[in-house]
Amino acid sequence: MNYFKKGFVCVTAVLAFVSCSSIKNDKVKHTQIAFLSDVHLLDIYGTFSDSDYKGIRNPADGKYTLLRTMKSQLESTRLFNENYFAFIAALDDVVRRNIKTVALPGDFSDDGQPINIRGLKKILNEYSNKYGIHFIITTGNHDVAKPFLTDAGKKDFLGEGGKEQVIMSKAGMYVPKNADELPVVITKDIGTMGYAEVLEELGDLGFYPQQSNLYWETPFTSYNPENYTFEKALGQSTIEKRNYAIPPYNSQIPDLSYLVETQKDVWLLAIDGNVYIPKEAARNNPENPVNYNSPGVGYNQVLTHKKHLIAWVTKVVQEAKKRGKTLIAFSHYPMVDFNDDATPMMKKLFGEDKMQLYRVPSNEVSELFAEAGVQLHFAGHMHINDTGVRKYKNGKGIFNIQIPSLAAYIPGYKILTIRNRNKMQIETVVIDSVSGFKTLFPLYEQEYAYLQRNKNSEIWNKEILKSKNYQEFANWHLKELVRTRFLDKDWPVAFKNFMLKASVDDLLAFAKVSHSKKEKYSYEKWTGFDMIFDYHRLRSADELAIKDIGEQRIRQYKIIIDSFIENYNRLSNPSANETSFFEFCSIFKSSLNGAPSDKFIINLRRNTIHN
Repeated sequence: MNYFKKGFVCVTAVLAFVSCSSIKNDKVKHTQIAFLSDVHLLDIYGTFSDSDYKGIRNPADGKYTLLRTMKSQLESTRLFNENYFAFIAALDDVVRRNIKTVALPGDFSDDGQPINIRGLKKILNEYSNKYGIHFIITTGNHDVAKPFLTDAGKKDFLGEGGKEQVIMSKAGMYVPKNADELPVVITKDIGTMGYAEVLEELGDLGFYPQQSNLYWETPFTSYNPENYTFEKALGQSTIEKRNYAIPPYNSQIPDLSYLVETQKDVWLLAIDGNVYIPKEAARNNPENPVNYNSPGVGYNQVLTHKKHLIAWVTKVVQEAKKRGKTLIAFSHYPMVDFNDDATPMMKKLFGEDKMQLYRVPSNEVSELFAEAGVQLHFAGHMHINDTGVRKYKNGKGIFNIQIPSLAAYIPGYKILTIRNRNKMQIETVVIDSVSGFKTLFPLYEQEYAYLQRNKNSEIWNKEILKSKNYQEFANWHLKELVRTRFLDKDWPVAFKNFMLKASVDDLLAFAKVSHSKKEKYSYEKWTGFDMIFDYHRLRSADELAIKDIGEQRIRQYKIIIDSFIENYNRLSNPSANETSFFEFCSIFKSSLNGAPSDKFIINLRRNTIHN
């Protein structure tokens, strides 16, 4: 088996690109767009508008800081604090490359809190005014958790003396459990915004038409490019005119999808894939936010509860082809399997409700959008680096580009360079060097000391504070996440216990690796946990993780995987551990053989992809 052979295959991407192969479109040649997804900005230096609470004073720089505990972020799929500095580093990198268009495909905020939305707007305005960058955004499940303004809060801010500080948007939402807890801070700025509030605050970032736009529309506008005027667009851009009826009770829910032409012949299609399934109580009280389930599933629910988007995307694609426009679509949610097509085997090993498998888009989603004419689509949501590919018998295909998160392993963003009407170059930029990422470490020392004094059984590994750079810090975050959350939450108990007890020698024997293959390499003393962790690194970062894992370790994994799969197929009555290890090896093997995901070229006319 030739691992990493990334041949010419068709790829689906959540940034939808439509090629107008019959029309000359050289005016958009070498246009560059940067995609920064899942920023999850927590404005650590923000201020509340209705509370005197300023956070805690950092002894390192004297600044008051609003940050979450290290414990909380090591149990979350995203960093809460250091990604603030990573976001600035990524924007500075965009500036150095002289890229003028930046798209943010959702989860640009921690959880849609007013303080964080204001902080995001302030940062983007600074870069826009100083460097002339045009920001285009769309919503994710963390930006509009419910369709309407909702009271909320967090119990895990870091407070004085290393304790947890509870901050809520309304009094009475949290009752302290003991006298040692800090008094609850109350501020409306920690609630979660609904669509109306997000639109009011961030409307200038694509959600509303601008006079400088050459064209702008929504799924609900009645004009077309031939009779377009800015006045018409502005009149039809209000939230009251951007609602749809969601079944089964036909509640009126906003949809902030839009199409915009910011430069001649390039159409940017920003799809709002959030779907809020109503609960029974929504029948009689449709404007109460608690009567809706949170979004997060993505396009599988778009097919059932937001069908108007499919018809609109189809129309936009047809108009783009007709008018010779280069159409780039992006949204928060994937349109293609992001597990290197290992999802069926993952369901066997982990179960259908584990490893976020409910978020994998169905084959129907991929085929439907490919049939609509979407060829290249950029997405986030999963905090992974991946390229999904689908090609169909009718010659149509779709490429789904998963953008890594700046708040997870490996932190980075994507750059699309339009070389010509068919040739798309995509590059992944790793944000490993981040100025100031150790700024908050003195505060974590206080937290660690408090947990240690109180003999907390869930104390985190202090080695993370020895990280030399931001990528290493994110690597530690994932390692602790695997140890403290994924192993217990997602992995089958019996197989997990088998792997955690296994040494490399145990796995070589279990896989019946021949003596000659054992002698070929000098095996380090790695363990079953190391193999599990490296699988999670591959799933998160794809080929970007190879450097961290090491080529030699990869070769050793391949020997064990290939040997076990070959021997397993000869077994007449495999044990439970043998079956689980076969499934794990098959999944691991798929992760090593995905489509290119670092630097690659997509040919839209031929539906091919290569490094």
